[in-house]
Amino acid sequence: MVRRWVNLVGVTPLLLGILFSAPQMIITPLVLAQTSQNSQVTEAQRLYIEGDRLRQLGTAESLQQALAKYQEALALFRAVGNSLEELQTLNNVAEVSRDIGQLQQALNYFQQALLIALLITNGEVGASPEAKLRQRPEESRALIGLGIVYLAIGQLQEALNYLQQALPITKEVSDLSGEGTILNNIGLVYRNLGQSQQALNYFQQALLIRRGVGDRPAEARTLNNIGIIYLEIGQPQQSLNYYQQSLPISREVGDRSQEAKTLNNIGTVYLDIGQPQQALNYYQQSLPITREVGDRRGEATTLNNIGIVYSTIGNSQQTGNSQQTVNSQQTVNSQQTVNSQQTVGRCGDSSQLKQVFHNPCSTPSAPGSSSSSGGGTR
Repeated sequence: MVRRWVNLVGVTPLLLGILFSAPQMIITPLVLAQTSQNSQVTEAQRLYIEGDRLRQLGTAESLQQALAKYQEALALFRAVGNSLEELQTLNNVAEVSRDIGQLQQALNYFQQALLIALLITNGEVGASPEAKLRQRPEESRALIGLGIVYLAIGQLQEALNYLQQALPITKEVSDLSGEGTILNNIGLVYRNLGQSQQALNYFQQALLIRRGVGDRPAEARTLNNIGIIYLEIGQPQQSLNYYQQSLPISREVGDRSQEAKTLNNIGTVYLDIGQPQQALNYYQQSLPITREVGDRRGEATTLNNIGIVYSTIGNSQQTGNSQQTVNSQQTVNSQQTVNSQQTVGRCGDSSQLKQVFHNPCSTPSAPGSSSSSGGGTR
């Protein structure tokens, strides 16, 4: 409850003929400091909420603006020594940094968040019992975030280490969405390690959880990942089955980026089984969507695949045109994409984490082979 003070100095009411002088309220330095601190907390909370609003818009410009708001809030929470809010804001700053491709900055903030979480747990910073309980999901967020970034920069064992640390915490706090995210990401780590069966096992566990909690966008991404594994182990019909389950969900939830990837991947299955015209149909559906959402990397992948189709059906002129286009697109893409992201080509899947992170990568492929697109990073 906010205490309201009224200063009556100088008021001299006359009551029953007796003159009274109201006592002056003395505002001590302690009161002034408390008032200033409350003001800083209020402003920090306002900035945090504004950051959330901008982040939800999801555009490149709004994410940059959200990052600035969170950083302002972070400075104020630190100034007043509010450890839990500092922890939550550090995770937000890290996630947005990751979403805009600033991976080293994201690592730095996630590591700061993890440190604060451990300090709260150990009682080394002032925190209430409630704060100690509330920090566990934030600790899990930081661990998941570190796992995803390490996956994106190709440090697979580091990624696996952090994800495996996060898994028991999500179970402890009954965070099924987070658990599904971790399982999906562990699957991606094993896929990148070339352990397809292990990857498939984790993807299928993730799929059960994501269906159970009704997270349709995440379900579509995991279905896509399972489709990629089946194609890689030589079961194209199974692959097609999972892609065809993923596609209508992506359309249902309006995830245009994932829709484009799945269309590309269906095309790749048809090319693999010797139906180039069918493949071309799906690639041509994918291409305008990649351009619409600004996925230059996905655009380059699909252009490359279209070139392969024309080569397969013997249209050398079309092949030359398509390959020339993809070369120029890949040049632009390489200038705009963080080098560490290019290394991986198969990104992770970030948790709900206030929901943010899509940074799907195209799967690296041998020269002359068609490419599949990953399931995104959620």
